[in-house]
Amino acid sequence: MKLRTYLLLSSLTGIGVLLICLFVSYSKMLLNINQFYWLSGITAGVGLLSFILQHLLTRPLEKSIAQITQQTVRIAEGDFHTEVPLIGPQEFKLLAQQFNVMSFKLKESFDNLHHSESARRELIANVSHDLRTPLASIQSFVEALEDDVIQDEETFQRYLNTIRLETKRLGGLIHDLFELSSLEAKGEIFDPLPCHADELLISTLESFSFHLTEKKLNVEIELPDKLPAALMMPTQIKRVLSNLLQNAIQHSPVEGKIVLAAAEEGQYLRISVTDEGQGIEAEETARIFERFYRIDKARSKNNGGAGLGLAIAQSIVELHGGAIGVHSVQGAGSCFWFTVPIYISR
Repeated sequence: MKLRTYLLLSSLTGIGVLLICLFVSYSKMLLNINQFYWLSGITAGVGLLSFILQHLLTRPLEKSIAQITQQTVRIAEGDFHTEVPLIGPQEFKLLAQQFNVMSFKLKESFDNLHHSESARRELIANVSHDLRTPLASIQSFVEALEDDVIQDEETFQRYLNTIRLETKRLGGLIHDLFELSSLEAKGEIFDPLPCHADELLISTLESFSFHLTEKKLNVEIELPDKLPAALMMPTQIKRVLSNLLQNAIQHSPVEGKIVLAAAEEGQYLRISVTDEGQGIEAEETARIFERFYRIDKARSKNNGGAGLGLAIAQSIVELHGGAIGVHSVQGAGSCFWFTVPIYISR
């Protein structure tokens, strides 16, 4: 039964009860015939006026309910690009507003779900690709060795070395996947200690001394006279620094310059690695920290790893409560930076 029908029945019931009361009053000689006629006429007139006003006033209510019903049907069919206009009484406007909020949140949830599904498919495709490549190389070289195709010792050792390198690469990829999964699942115990960034920068540089010398790169370290200690897990932050420094070395030109800097920034310590490479296009910087995302669309093993290093670095920095980012200009180098909270003694 419609809302208008309910209201009409309630109005007719009230008028009917009033007319019955008038008839009883007349039969009990409480009213004379003229009074009975007058009061009955007034009651009927008021009832008619009430019916007309009710008809006019319930139209916006019916319109609001009809629109909400229509939009509900559209949502049930999967169309979340819908909005109910705020019309009618205050209560219906509030209902329409809450309905619009619900519709927006449902759309946001389904968009996130679709994005997660798309990301899952992309992750599976990327993992399959990066696992298949070294496995295919290992398989082909092993088959060549098994078939006694290789006769000279030099080529034999080169094949063995290639198998060893591909096996190491495969193990590194599996390790990175496990580490990233552990970080995202918060599976590692977070136990930071107050550490000094200058010591961490020096020790990380020493690990890359051979690569720096090989490309004849100049390294500059920019540190203030007094640098506060920061709360961090040294091994994990060194992993972040190593990844950023490795990328800087890889993309720097021969005899180029790399700048490592650390500075106090509010309640955080900001550490940056700047190179003189080719830089990154603006549309690439928004996705560069995604898992398996690589600027090299050819996915060549000679031009980078599996694309997990920056994703792992981001997870580690966020675990410390900091932020990570990049400033880059195409053709003018890149500056990767991250922050960690400063240690405040009590």
